[in-house]
Amino acid sequence: MKKKQKVVSFGEVMMRLSPPSFERLVQAKQLEVNFGGSEANVTVSLSRFGIETEHVTQLPDNDFGKATVSHLQANGVSTKHIHLGGNRIGLYFLEQGANHRSSRVVYDRADSAFANISPSSFDWDEILKDASWFHWCGITPAISEAAAETCFNAIRTARKLGLKISADINYRRNLWQYGKSANEVMPALIAESDVVIGGLPDFENCMGITSSDFTDACKKVQQKFPSVSKIANTERVSIHSSHNKISAMMWDKRALLQSKEYELTTIVDRVGSGDAFMAGLIYGWLANWKDQETLEFAIAACALKHTVPGDINFVSVEEVETLMKGVNVGKLLR
Repeated sequence: MKKKQKVVSFGEVMMRLSPPSFERLVQAKQLEVNFGGSEANVTVSLSRFGIETEHVTQLPDNDFGKATVSHLQANGVSTKHIHLGGNRIGLYFLEQGANHRSSRVVYDRADSAFANISPSSFDWDEILKDASWFHWCGITPAISEAAAETCFNAIRTARKLGLKISADINYRRNLWQYGKSANEVMPALIAESDVVIGGLPDFENCMGITSSDFTDACKKVQQKFPSVSKIANTERVSIHSSHNKISAMMWDKRALLQSKEYELTTIVDRVGSGDAFMAGLIYGWLANWKDQETLEFAIAACALKHTVPGDINFVSVEEVETLMKGVNVGKLLR
Protein backbone atom coordinates (compact mmCIF):
# COMPACT_ATOMS: atom_id res chain seq x y z
CA MET A 1 0.00 0.00 0.00
CA LYS A 2 2.04 2.96 -1.26
CA LYS A 3 -0.30 5.91 -0.78
CA LYS A 4 -1.92 6.64 2.56
CA GLN A 5 -5.68 6.18 2.30
CA LYS A 6 -8.56 6.92 4.66
CA VAL A 7 -11.92 5.16 4.67
CA VAL A 8 -14.94 6.69 6.44
CA SER A 9 -18.12 4.72 7.11
CA PHE A 10 -21.53 5.67 8.48
CA GLY A 11 -24.12 3.47 10.19
CA GLU A 12 -25.58 2.13 13.40
CA VAL A 13 -23.47 0.14 15.86
CA MET A 14 -25.44 -2.26 18.04
CA MET A 15 -24.74 -4.27 21.14
CA ARG A 16 -24.82 -8.01 20.42
CA LEU A 17 -25.91 -10.40 23.18
CA SER A 18 -25.34 -14.13 22.68
CA PRO A 19 -25.82 -17.22 24.86
CA PRO A 20 -22.54 -19.13 25.28
CA SER A 21 -21.79 -22.64 24.01
CA PHE A 22 -24.55 -22.78 21.37
CA GLU A 23 -27.30 -22.46 24.00
CA ARG A 24 -30.77 -21.33 22.95
CA LEU A 25 -32.07 -17.99 24.16
CA VAL A 26 -34.84 -19.67 26.18
CA GLN A 27 -32.30 -21.65 28.24
CA ALA A 28 -29.57 -18.98 28.62
CA LYS A 29 -28.51 -17.93 32.13
CA GLN A 30 -25.90 -15.46 30.85
CA LEU A 31 -25.19 -13.53 27.66
CA GLU A 32 -21.87 -12.63 26.04
CA VAL A 33 -21.49 -9.00 24.90
CA ASN A 34 -20.06 -7.91 21.56
CA PHE A 35 -20.51 -4.82 19.42
CA GLY A 36 -21.11 -4.69 15.69
CA GLY A 37 -22.74 -3.00 12.76
CA SER A 38 -22.26 -3.63 9.06
CA GLU A 39 -20.34 -0.46 8.20
CA ALA A 40 -18.34 -0.41 11.45
CA ASN A 41 -17.34 -4.05 10.88
CA VAL A 42 -15.90 -3.02 7.52
CA THR A 43 -13.83 -0.18 8.96
CA VAL A 44 -12.49 -2.31 11.82
CA SER A 45 -11.34 -4.93 9.31
CA LEU A 46 -9.66 -2.26 7.21
CA SER A 47 -8.00 -0.79 10.29
CA ARG A 48 -6.51 -4.20 11.02
CA PHE A 49 -5.28 -4.26 7.41
CA GLY A 50 -3.36 -1.04 8.07
CA ILE A 51 -5.79 1.46 6.54
CA GLU A 52 -6.68 4.70 8.35
CA THR A 53 -10.39 4.55 9.18
CA GLU A 54 -13.16 6.49 10.85
CA HIS A 55 -16.71 5.49 11.73
CA VAL A 56 -19.51 8.02 12.11
CA THR A 57 -22.70 7.25 14.03
CA GLN A 58 -24.95 8.39 16.86
CA LEU A 59 -24.89 6.61 20.21
CA PRO A 60 -26.59 7.24 23.56
CA ASP A 61 -24.61 9.29 26.08
CA ASN A 62 -24.47 6.48 28.62
CA ASP A 63 -22.19 3.60 29.56
CA PHE A 64 -23.32 1.49 26.58
CA GLY A 65 -22.58 4.28 24.13
CA LYS A 66 -19.20 4.94 25.72
CA ALA A 67 -18.36 1.23 25.67
CA THR A 68 -19.13 1.17 21.95
CA VAL A 69 -16.83 4.13 21.33
CA SER A 70 -14.09 2.40 23.33
CA HIS A 71 -14.59 -0.78 21.26
CA LEU A 72 -14.03 1.14 18.02
CA GLN A 73 -11.05 3.06 19.39
CA ALA A 74 -9.44 -0.13 20.70
CA ASN A 75 -9.58 -1.50 17.16
CA GLY A 76 -7.90 1.52 15.60
CA VAL A 77 -11.01 3.26 14.26
CA SER A 78 -11.31 7.02 14.75
CA THR A 79 -14.45 8.12 16.59
CA LYS A 80 -13.78 11.83 16.27
CA HIS A 81 -17.16 12.70 14.78
CA ILE A 82 -19.43 10.30 16.66
CA HIS A 83 -22.41 12.17 18.09
CA LEU A 84 -23.72 11.26 21.54
CA GLY A 85 -27.48 11.67 21.91
CA GLY A 86 -30.71 9.71 22.23
CA ASN A 87 -31.82 7.30 24.91
CA ARG A 88 -30.76 3.76 24.03
CA ILE A 89 -28.42 1.62 22.02
CA GLY A 90 -29.84 -0.83 19.50
CA LEU A 91 -29.61 -4.47 20.59
CA TYR A 92 -29.62 -7.78 18.81
CA PHE A 93 -29.65 -11.23 20.31
CA LEU A 94 -27.84 -13.97 18.40
CA GLU A 95 -28.61 -17.65 18.96
CA GLN A 96 -25.80 -19.61 17.31
CA GLY A 97 -27.01 -22.60 15.32
CA ALA A 98 -25.20 -25.91 14.99
CA ASN A 99 -25.46 -28.70 12.46
CA HIS A 100 -29.10 -28.79 11.30
CA ARG A 101 -30.36 -26.09 13.70
CA SER A 102 -30.17 -22.66 12.08
CA SER A 103 -28.77 -19.58 13.75
CA ARG A 104 -31.38 -17.01 14.75
CA VAL A 105 -31.36 -13.26 15.38
CA VAL A 106 -33.85 -11.30 17.50
CA TYR A 107 -33.67 -7.50 17.12
CA ASP A 108 -34.47 -4.90 19.76
CA ARG A 109 -33.48 -1.70 17.95
CA ALA A 110 -36.72 0.32 17.73
CA ASP A 111 -36.38 3.95 18.90
CA SER A 112 -32.59 3.61 19.20
CA ALA A 113 -30.32 6.65 19.40
CA PHE A 114 -29.36 6.10 15.77
CA ALA A 115 -32.97 5.88 14.60
CA ASN A 116 -33.50 9.33 16.13
CA ILE A 117 -30.44 10.85 14.51
CA SER A 118 -30.52 14.50 13.42
CA PRO A 119 -29.05 15.17 9.95
CA SER A 120 -27.91 18.63 11.09
CA SER A 121 -25.59 17.06 13.69
CA PHE A 122 -23.01 16.14 11.05
CA ASP A 123 -20.80 18.47 9.00
CA TRP A 124 -19.90 16.09 6.17
CA ASP A 125 -17.56 18.56 4.46
CA GLU A 126 -15.47 18.60 7.62
CA ILE A 127 -15.79 14.85 8.29
CA LEU A 128 -14.79 13.80 4.76
CA LYS A 129 -12.25 16.50 3.92
CA ASP A 130 -9.21 14.19 4.24
CA ALA A 131 -10.89 10.89 3.25
CA SER A 132 -10.44 8.93 0.03
CA TRP A 133 -13.33 6.43 0.40
CA PHE A 134 -16.83 6.44 1.89
CA HIS A 135 -18.79 3.27 2.72
CA TRP A 136 -22.49 2.81 3.50
CA CYS A 137 -24.97 -0.05 3.51
CA GLY A 138 -28.67 -0.47 2.79
CA ILE A 139 -29.54 -1.15 6.43
CA THR A 140 -28.93 2.49 7.36
CA PRO A 141 -31.56 4.21 5.15
CA ALA A 142 -34.06 1.52 6.21
CA ILE A 143 -33.90 2.43 9.90
CA SER A 144 -35.61 5.82 9.80
CA GLU A 145 -36.27 8.74 7.48
CA ALA A 146 -33.73 10.81 9.41
CA ALA A 147 -31.08 8.10 9.02
CA ALA A 148 -31.80 7.93 5.28
CA GLU A 149 -31.47 11.70 4.93
CA THR A 150 -28.21 11.74 6.89
CA CYS A 151 -26.82 8.92 4.75
CA PHE A 152 -27.80 10.74 1.55
CA ASN A 153 -26.12 13.93 2.78
CA ALA A 154 -22.92 11.96 3.40
CA ILE A 155 -23.01 10.28 -0.01
CA ARG A 156 -23.74 13.56 -1.82
CA THR A 157 -20.82 15.26 -0.05
CA ALA A 158 -18.50 12.33 -0.75
CA ARG A 159 -19.38 12.55 -4.44
CA LYS A 160 -18.76 16.31 -4.45
CA LEU A 161 -15.34 15.81 -2.84
CA GLY A 162 -14.35 13.09 -5.32
CA LEU A 163 -14.28 10.13 -2.92
CA LYS A 164 -14.89 6.58 -4.07
CA ILE A 165 -18.20 5.33 -2.67
CA SER A 166 -19.08 1.71 -1.88
CA ALA A 167 -22.48 0.31 -0.98
CA ASP A 168 -23.52 -3.06 0.41
CA ILE A 169 -27.21 -2.91 -0.48
CA ASN A 170 -28.26 -5.36 2.26
CA TYR A 171 -32.04 -5.26 1.72
CA ARG A 172 -33.86 -6.02 4.98
CA ARG A 173 -37.62 -6.20 4.42
CA ASN A 174 -38.61 -5.96 8.10
CA LEU A 175 -36.69 -2.72 8.66
CA TRP A 176 -38.60 -0.55 6.19
CA GLN A 177 -41.34 0.58 8.55
CA TYR A 178 -41.44 4.40 8.39
CA GLY A 179 -43.73 4.81 5.39
CA LYS A 180 -41.31 4.62 2.48
CA SER A 181 -40.18 1.54 0.55
CA ALA A 182 -36.63 0.67 -0.41
CA ASN A 183 -37.47 1.31 -4.05
CA GLU A 184 -38.48 4.87 -3.17
CA VAL A 185 -35.32 5.68 -1.21
CA MET A 186 -32.41 3.53 -2.39
CA PRO A 187 -32.08 4.49 -6.09
CA ALA A 188 -30.97 8.05 -5.28
CA LEU A 189 -28.23 6.69 -2.98
CA ILE A 190 -27.08 3.96 -5.36
CA ALA A 191 -26.94 6.45 -8.23
CA GLU A 192 -24.04 8.23 -6.47
CA SER A 193 -22.08 5.05 -5.66
CA ASP A 194 -19.12 3.53 -7.53
CA VAL A 195 -19.12 -0.09 -6.36
CA VAL A 196 -21.99 -2.20 -5.11
CA ILE A 197 -22.45 -5.53 -3.36
CA GLY A 198 -25.82 -7.11 -4.00
CA GLY A 199 -27.73 -10.08 -5.35
CA LEU A 200 -30.84 -10.55 -7.46
CA PRO A 201 -33.34 -9.95 -4.58
CA ASP A 202 -31.47 -6.74 -3.65
CA PHE A 203 -31.61 -5.47 -7.23
CA GLU A 204 -35.35 -6.11 -7.40
CA ASN A 205 -36.26 -4.60 -4.04
CA CYS A 206 -33.86 -1.64 -4.07
CA MET A 207 -33.66 -0.74 -7.77
CA GLY A 208 -36.72 -2.28 -9.41
CA ILE A 209 -34.48 -4.44 -11.61
CA THR A 210 -35.60 -8.02 -12.22
CA SER A 211 -33.66 -10.84 -13.87
CA SER A 212 -32.95 -14.50 -13.29
CA ASP A 213 -29.31 -14.08 -14.35
CA PHE A 214 -26.67 -12.18 -12.34
CA THR A 215 -24.72 -10.93 -15.37
CA ASP A 216 -27.87 -9.69 -17.08
CA ALA A 217 -28.99 -7.98 -13.88
CA CYS A 218 -25.58 -6.28 -13.51
CA LYS A 219 -25.81 -4.92 -17.04
CA LYS A 220 -29.25 -3.49 -16.24
CA VAL A 221 -27.91 -1.95 -13.01
CA GLN A 222 -25.11 -0.20 -14.88
CA GLN A 223 -27.49 1.04 -17.57
CA LYS A 224 -29.74 2.56 -14.92
CA PHE A 225 -26.87 3.76 -12.70
CA PRO A 226 -23.89 4.71 -14.92
CA SER A 227 -21.68 5.64 -11.93
CA VAL A 228 -21.63 2.00 -10.73
CA SER A 229 -18.46 0.49 -12.20
CA LYS A 230 -18.24 -2.82 -10.33
CA ILE A 231 -20.80 -5.16 -8.78
CA ALA A 232 -19.90 -8.11 -6.55
CA ASN A 233 -21.65 -10.68 -4.44
CA THR A 234 -20.94 -13.83 -2.44
CA GLU A 235 -22.45 -17.22 -3.22
CA ARG A 236 -23.19 -19.49 -0.27
CA VAL A 237 -24.19 -23.14 -0.29
CA SER A 238 -25.49 -24.21 3.13
CA ILE A 239 -25.23 -27.91 3.84
CA HIS A 240 -26.14 -27.11 7.46
CA SER A 241 -25.31 -24.41 10.02
CA SER A 242 -21.79 -25.71 10.64
CA HIS A 243 -20.96 -26.64 7.03
CA ASN A 244 -21.11 -24.16 4.14
CA LYS A 245 -19.36 -23.53 0.87
CA ILE A 246 -18.55 -19.93 -0.02
CA SER A 247 -17.36 -18.25 -3.19
CA ALA A 248 -17.81 -14.89 -4.90
CA MET A 249 -18.31 -13.23 -8.24
CA MET A 250 -17.73 -9.76 -9.67
CA TRP A 251 -19.03 -8.04 -12.79
CA ASP A 252 -16.54 -5.42 -14.06
CA LYS A 253 -18.49 -4.17 -17.13
CA ARG A 254 -16.69 -6.65 -19.37
CA ALA A 255 -16.82 -10.09 -17.81
CA LEU A 256 -18.08 -12.03 -14.81
CA LEU A 257 -15.15 -12.99 -12.60
CA GLN A 258 -15.43 -16.04 -10.32
CA SER A 259 -13.42 -16.71 -7.18
CA LYS A 260 -12.09 -19.86 -5.64
CA GLU A 261 -14.61 -21.77 -3.51
CA TYR A 262 -13.89 -22.44 0.17
CA GLU A 263 -15.46 -25.31 2.08
CA LEU A 264 -16.23 -24.34 5.67
CA THR A 265 -16.78 -27.49 7.67
CA THR A 266 -16.70 -26.11 11.23
CA ILE A 267 -18.22 -22.63 11.29
CA VAL A 268 -17.53 -20.70 14.48
CA ASP A 269 -19.50 -17.52 13.60
CA ARG A 270 -20.74 -16.35 10.18
CA VAL A 271 -22.06 -12.96 11.31
CA GLY A 272 -20.03 -10.21 9.68
CA SER A 273 -18.69 -12.43 6.89
CA GLY A 274 -20.23 -10.18 4.23
CA ASP A 275 -18.60 -7.17 5.89
CA ALA A 276 -15.26 -9.01 5.83
CA PHE A 277 -15.80 -9.57 2.10
CA MET A 278 -16.53 -5.86 1.57
CA ALA A 279 -13.42 -4.85 3.51
CA GLY A 280 -11.33 -7.19 1.36
CA LEU A 281 -12.69 -5.61 -1.81
CA ILE A 282 -12.00 -2.07 -0.59
CA TYR A 283 -8.47 -3.03 0.47
CA GLY A 284 -7.68 -4.56 -2.92
CA TRP A 285 -9.10 -1.61 -4.83
CA LEU A 286 -7.21 0.90 -2.66
CA ALA A 287 -4.06 -1.08 -3.39
CA ASN A 288 -4.81 -0.88 -7.14
CA TRP A 289 -4.80 -4.66 -7.52
CA LYS A 290 -6.39 -6.28 -10.51
CA ASP A 291 -10.03 -7.24 -10.01
CA GLN A 292 -9.36 -11.00 -9.88
CA GLU A 293 -6.73 -10.63 -7.16
CA THR A 294 -9.02 -8.28 -5.25
CA LEU A 295 -11.89 -10.77 -5.48
CA GLU A 296 -9.69 -13.65 -4.26
CA PHE A 297 -8.42 -11.58 -1.32
CA ALA A 298 -11.98 -10.59 -0.38
CA ILE A 299 -13.39 -14.11 -0.42
CA ALA A 300 -10.40 -15.43 1.55
CA ALA A 301 -11.04 -12.74 4.18
CA CYS A 302 -14.71 -13.74 4.18
CA ALA A 303 -13.81 -17.42 4.67
CA LEU A 304 -11.53 -16.59 7.60
CA LYS A 305 -14.27 -14.58 9.32
CA HIS A 306 -16.22 -17.82 9.77
CA THR A 307 -13.47 -18.93 12.18
CA VAL A 308 -13.64 -15.84 14.42
CA PRO A 309 -16.29 -15.29 17.16
CA GLY A 310 -18.08 -11.94 17.17
CA ASP A 311 -18.90 -9.49 14.38
CA ILE A 312 -15.30 -8.43 13.71
CA ASN A 313 -12.80 -10.18 11.43
CA PHE A 314 -9.71 -10.20 13.64
CA VAL A 315 -7.26 -11.26 10.93
CA SER A 316 -4.27 -9.64 9.23
CA VAL A 317 -3.40 -9.10 5.58
CA GLU A 318 -0.70 -11.75 5.94
CA GLU A 319 -3.20 -14.33 7.21
CA VAL A 320 -5.56 -13.62 4.32
CA GLU A 321 -2.75 -13.86 1.77
CA THR A 322 -1.54 -17.11 3.34
CA LEU A 323 -4.99 -18.65 2.88
CA MET A 324 -5.12 -17.37 -0.70
CA LYS A 325 -1.86 -19.20 -1.41
CA GLY A 326 -2.92 -22.32 0.48
CA VAL A 327 0.12 -22.14 2.76
CA ASN A 328 0.09 -23.41 6.38
CA VAL A 329 -3.68 -23.88 6.29
CA GLY A 330 -4.87 -25.35 9.60
CA LYS A 331 -1.35 -25.92 10.92
CA LEU A 332 -0.05 -25.10 14.39
CA LEU A 333 2.23 -22.09 13.85
CA ARG A 334 5.03 -21.69 16.40
